[in-house]
Amino acid sequence: MEPMAFTADEKEKMKLIAIHSIAHGLEFQEPLKVPTQDLPVMLQRHGAAFVTLTIRGKLRGCIGELEARRPLAESVAQNAYNAAFEDPRFPSLTDEEMENLMIHISVLSHPEPMTFTSEEDLLSQIKPGVDGLILEAGYHKGTFLPSVWENVEDKEEFWRELKIKAGLPPDFWSDEVKVSRYHTEEF
Repeated sequence: MEPMAFTADEKEKMKLIAIHSIAHGLEFQEPLKVPTQDLPVMLQRHGAAFVTLTIRGKLRGCIGELEARRPLAESVAQNAYNAAFEDPRFPSLTDEEMENLMIHISVLSHPEPMTFTSEEDLLSQIKPGVDGLILEAGYHKGTFLPSVWENVEDKEEFWRELKIKAGLPPDFWSDEVKVSRYHTEEF
């Protein structure tokens, strides 16, 4: 997987884009339109990002995309807005919540399909704390960012919880299961 390395300035610009997109959403009920031509090249390149919002350490929204379909700056702006106002698990963010809002951005590498012969083989290839996974089985699909490793005990729990997130039973297995792995740069 290709290494990502953003400068402190690029990270700061992405954080500001996220903050401004949420503030714009509070006022105009739409994400900020980002003029990418004036941004650093790394933010103009197509990229996929997840934006996670927390308030006092508790999840307040998390939305993102797995495939790079637009400039990274636009991905950050759209997903910051979506995490604040479109995450179905939470009501829309309010003005009062802005002062305690923490924004966490995860920029994803290109997902790479994994090859395995069994569930045990798959588990043996997973790198705890490093890999994010995308699980696909029929119409079911789910992903866990690498940051989820902080909340699970081991590979087995990570995999079991990912199956549940995808709408599958925790003991589900099929030879038709597809799994891709990705890494993130998080800030």
